[in-house]
Amino acid sequence: MAQATDRLERYLDDELGDCRPEDVDDRLAELRDLETDSGGSAVERELDVLGALANDTRYTLARVLVAAGEELCVCELGAVVDVTDSGLSRALSTLADAGLVEGRKDGRWKHYRATNRAVALVTVLDGSVADV
Repeated sequence: MAQATDRLERYLDDELGDCRPEDVDDRLAELRDLETDSGGSAVERELDVLGALANDTRYTLARVLVAAGEELCVCELGAVVDVTDSGLSRALSTLADAGLVEGRKDGRWKHYRATNRAVALVTVLDGSVADV
C-alpha cells in the first residue's frame, strides 16, 4: 500500500505542481468513495458469476439454455456437452449457485432454464464480440 501511495503522491505532484499530504489524503478518500459507489461489496458475488462462466462446459450449457429460451431436460443438455453425468451435474450445480440457471424436478427428470442474469450476460457478450 505504501508503494501505491508513493506513486499516487508522485502523480498528484505532477498534476498539481506541488502535492501536499492532505492532497494525497483527499484523493485517497475520493478513490475509496468510488470503490464503495461502484459496488465494492458486490465484487465477490460478481466474480462467482464470472467464474461460473469461465469453463467451456458451463459456458456452453448457459449459452444453450439462453438460446433455447425454454426449459431443457438434463438428458438433452448431456447430449450437447461431452462430459460424464457427474461432470454435467457439477456444471449445472455451479451455474445454479451463481444464479445463472434454475432447476426444476419433474418426477425422475430434472429440467433447467436460463435466468434473466444469464440472458443478460450472454447478450452483452454477444454484442461485445460482434463489435470487434
